Amino acid sequence: MTGRFDEVVHAPNRLRICALLAASSSAEFAVLRDILGVADSVLSKHLKVLQDAGYLAISKPTGRGRVKTWVSLTPEGRRAYAGHVQALKALLDTPGISVGSPEAPHG
Repeated sequence: MTGRFDEVVHAPNRLRICALLAASSSAEFAVLRDILGVADSVLSKHLKVLQDAGYLAISKPTGRGRVKTWVSLTPEGRRAYAGHVQALKALLDTPGISVGSPEAPHG
């Protein structure tokens, strides 16, 4: 698999969301919000971007009590996240560039 830098995944909170979801089958909205330490509106915005890209599935199973929102990566989302991580690793493994060195490019 060839890594591909993905602008949708790259934003810090979206990268963290993908990393958390890649390690599990799904997560509840409030858990993601608390782990990220963001407001509901901030998390909702990032989830919408990932969902619009086809990277997330969001479900609200009905049942007894309060309805909870569950989030999971789609197969396409897992591929995008894995490819992005691979591209980042390739960037870090580039000969002649040492992260944190004075010669390293600054963004």
